[in-house]
Amino acid sequence: MSRTTLAADAIDLDALLDDVRTLVECESPSADLAAVARSADVVAEVGTRRLGVAPERIVLEGCTHLRWRLGSAPSRVLLLGHHDTVWPVGTLARRPFAVDDGVLRGPGCFDMLTGLAMAFQAAAGTDGVTLLVTGDEELGSPTSRALVEEEGAAAEAVLVLEASADGGALKTERKGVSLYDVDVTGRAAHAGLEPERGTNAAVELAHVVLALSGLGDASVGTTVTPTRATAGTTTNTVPAAASVAVDVRARTAEEQRRVDAAVRSLRPVLPGAGLAVRGGPNRPPLEASASAALFDRACEVAARMGLPDLTSASVGGASDGNFTAGVGTPTLDGLGAVGGGAHAEDEHVLVAELPGRTALLCALVADLLGTPLRSGRGGAGRRGLPDGADLGSPLRSGRGGAERRGLRLDERTNPDAPTGGARP
Repeated sequence: MSRTTLAADAIDLDALLDDVRTLVECESPSADLAAVARSADVVAEVGTRRLGVAPERIVLEGCTHLRWRLGSAPSRVLLLGHHDTVWPVGTLARRPFAVDDGVLRGPGCFDMLTGLAMAFQAAAGTDGVTLLVTGDEELGSPTSRALVEEEGAAAEAVLVLEASADGGALKTERKGVSLYDVDVTGRAAHAGLEPERGTNAAVELAHVVLALSGLGDASVGTTVTPTRATAGTTTNTVPAAASVAVDVRARTAEEQRRVDAAVRSLRPVLPGAGLAVRGGPNRPPLEASASAALFDRACEVAARMGLPDLTSASVGGASDGNFTAGVGTPTLDGLGAVGGGAHAEDEHVLVAELPGRTALLCALVADLLGTPLRSGRGGAGRRGLPDGADLGSPLRSGRGGAERRGLRLDERTNPDAPTGGARP
């Protein structure tokens, strides 16, 4: 049976589930570098067993990432995933791995350890595939961003093994993310004796929040959301300082730039008040144009295999696929597990969907290796750059494609990672 016509019943589901269990039972909270290193050992062991070759270990600022280069041909397809999760060590004690009534549960099973197990199945026996598994995606990829961008720029196509959207939909659009802190300065005074001598930073902050709230544009999916806010020191003092955090999501780089310029152009309303803006774009958008050709190819492959019609979704959450799309490489996301509850107590995977989903991934990889998505040599050829163009210098700086489009990328914590425990 050829890989391009691999049927769902050819997938060894028991082996796949065994791999998922092994991965889930090694806890890997992103901020715990020792736990991430232990997880990398386990991922390397499972991957070596399935792929027949050990990965390259890449340790950046103490965080362990893994890279497999498969076969002797130049790498053309990048499979992209991460082995870190949002769950603290000890979560397994109360939420152990389990499969009951066709539902697989366990911390990190949906986001995105099942996707890693699927990637090993799809990469086995290939020639011209790179599998990159990072260890800090849930923190916003602070150490792996440049690595992701470099590998993305060198590939003809990127397949991201993040979990699916609702109902198994592939993720063909992800909003870009910008994160800001707006700091307000005023002048303290006694709130009862002589408040008129002060400049109330809390009142100025109210003007800022209202101005920020007006920057969104629902017609194009842009949201600008003031989130955490603080002001003042004591209840009887005119606040001399205040601040607000701002979460921005935009479907296009143009919208991301528009909001960035607007936030930076804020000016104080009250005499004597001051404003300072920190932060900026964190991840570029994965725009529909970046995924269209790959989604069409996936639909063609699914049709040939007799699988159900594929669906697509636009989502607000970001992934490392935003970075690979940002450097100009066709990127298709959400090819991992079908289920739900990412970052939540009800995280789960639907076991019945695994054979067909894994078979589709295997066939799509083989199809892309057999018939390139586009002509040209990797990222440079696709973007109209001459062969041999130097893509390395900007990428080694850790900035990559988004900054080349005029966006200042703010390397901060992943806005989609929960704080203080899991969140839906």
